[in-house]
Amino acid sequence: MYTAISAADGLKILENVSVHVILADQKMPGTTGVEFFKSITDTYPDPIRILLTGYTDIEALADAINHGDIYRYITKPWNDLELHNSIKNAYDAYRSKIDLRNKIAELEKTNDELNRFIYSISHELRAPLVSAMGIVNLVKMEGLYESSGEYWSLIETCSNKLDYYIQKTLQYYKNNKTISEHTLVDFHKLLPELIDLYSYADKETSFTVNINQEVPFYGDAFRIEVILGNLISNAIKYQKETEVNKKVNVHVEVRKDLVEISIHDNGMGILNEHLEKIFTQFFKSKVNHGSGLGLFIVKEALNKINGKIAVSSDPAEGTTFKITIPNVK
Repeated sequence: MYTAISAADGLKILENVSVHVILADQKMPGTTGVEFFKSITDTYPDPIRILLTGYTDIEALADAINHGDIYRYITKPWNDLELHNSIKNAYDAYRSKIDLRNKIAELEKTNDELNRFIYSISHELRAPLVSAMGIVNLVKMEGLYESSGEYWSLIETCSNKLDYYIQKTLQYYKNNKTISEHTLVDFHKLLPELIDLYSYADKETSFTVNINQEVPFYGDAFRIEVILGNLISNAIKYQKETEVNKKVNVHVEVRKDLVEISIHDNGMGILNEHLEKIFTQFFKSKVNHGSGLGLFIVKEALNKINGKIAVSSDPAEGTTFKITIPNVK
């Protein structure tokens, strides 16, 4: 415990000692307790402040409390037990403040490490993976794909699966980190690009696209692309192997207040008992060979932009996803 007979002496102590709790009298030589606390708020923000006062200066007390300069005030003559408990509680508040600051620092450090890890995934892992996939394509071009039995096919399958997991991990990370930016979205341009991207390796599935966009639509282009990309990818991926007429119908209706998008496929469908679980992280049915992240990412992305999604499915008829996204302008 350190004592000072004036605010000036108290300031000298603060300059040399790490103080946890400060008790100051409201009436001191040359200044008041409230003025002293205000003067050290920026320089010494951590110590918890308790004001002792024998005066009913309500205006000064209210000013100090409103500016966050004091933890509490105690009137004189004080009760010893009350003063003891006040100091103890003030010290606990000080420790909580310091612990919270340390936790924040740890979280910031962890976040920086996570950023570096994601960078490693997106660059250091994908670079050799893309090279391996390029070699497989060269083998196909030279007609040697079947020369070693199923080995090249296994390499291609494993490479594509690893690339898929990396892409989903990046989508999940970016969806949680990226701040929404509202830009003009042209569905006439966006949808064909996504369909070409995700149907590149599957030419058997035909797409019918109907877009009605007579008014401008503004929204989060990144998340809309993530949402539609995952739904289009699933519509292709979960087609029936025995289906000779694999098809996906996409309908987009843009209005002044929102856009309604429907994606229907004639694939294998989703069992009723699974409909409530498909948006759960890592949920996979017996026929699902994905990461269990696709639809979870879709739901999370929609939540970020105040969108909604509904699904109906019949194993005999296929699956329909309907989403609505607000038009922010």
